[in-house]
Amino acid sequence: MSETATEARGMTGVWHVRMGAGAAWRKTVWGEGLSEFLGCFVLIAFGDGVVAMAVAALNQSGRAATDHTIFLASGDWLLITWGWCIAVVMAIYVAGGISGAHINPAVTIALAVRRGFPWTKVPLYIFAQVAGCFTGAALVYLNYKDAIKSYEHVTHAVRGQTSSIASYSIFATFPSGYFHNPVGPFIDELIGTALLVGIVFAIIDDRNLAPKGNLAPWIIGLLVAAIGMSFGANTGYAINPARDFGPRLFAWFAGWDGVALPGNYGNVNWYWWIPIVACIVGGIIGGLVYDFFIQQGLMARGEPPATDIEVKGEAVEELS
Repeated sequence: MSETATEARGMTGVWHVRMGAGAAWRKTVWGEGLSEFLGCFVLIAFGDGVVAMAVAALNQSGRAATDHTIFLASGDWLLITWGWCIAVVMAIYVAGGISGAHINPAVTIALAVRRGFPWTKVPLYIFAQVAGCFTGAALVYLNYKDAIKSYEHVTHAVRGQTSSIASYSIFATFPSGYFHNPVGPFIDELIGTALLVGIVFAIIDDRNLAPKGNLAPWIIGLLVAAIGMSFGANTGYAINPARDFGPRLFAWFAGWDGVALPGNYGNVNWYWWIPIVACIVGGIIGGLVYDFFIQQGLMARGEPPATDIEVKGEAVEELS
């Protein structure tokens, strides 16, 4: 055997042991963190990507009535809500086998509060989720930066001023103009996230009517679409602190300045904390409500866990 071949095999072995399938750290929380990172990256790549299509790409490509046509019909909102549905489905299929695909700090914290998910894992999960969302937003900007700049030019928007809220909305959320203080947006995000987490608890509860045949990701995706269609217009339905803060932080770096952070929109300012705090509080409330009304009832009736549901991934097993 030649010296070159021996060296190549040796390097492959080193990679296998230190970074590949043979690396011991991949069986720890660090491997789960990578899973959450990539899941959130996929979530934002498709989620923010569909908003970029609706806000800047379709009109600037000549595929709309005018070069500044957005949100002139319900079809624009349906494009976004269905796009986010598919984004969630793809993210869960990517990350579910290792970390359980929380892809949302509100879900992670609710699982720690109500389902025994280890609190020691929570900080790394949240960091990985925010980092994945930040990186996904960077990918969307890299791909659509020319369309965004063109849209800002034809609408005379100045990035970082309130005239650029539409282009900024590709990345993160903002309150509708009929709000004049943080109370309404806080309630809206709390309700949306409570619905999300409470119904996710129902979907993963193997004592209830849990989806079979590995269909849970699709049901959760439909849940996100339903929230967007029914509760989305008030604040843009962040329902996920990492989904909002990671891209918001990127938008700040990309020049949206105070519109991104601290989130000054004229009618409501210093908005950045609302999709974080309201979502976490809403997630805990949603878990508590489901457990009080349904889970405790199922346990009291002696309903056994379903035996024909295939669950995969250490974090998913911890939910039952």
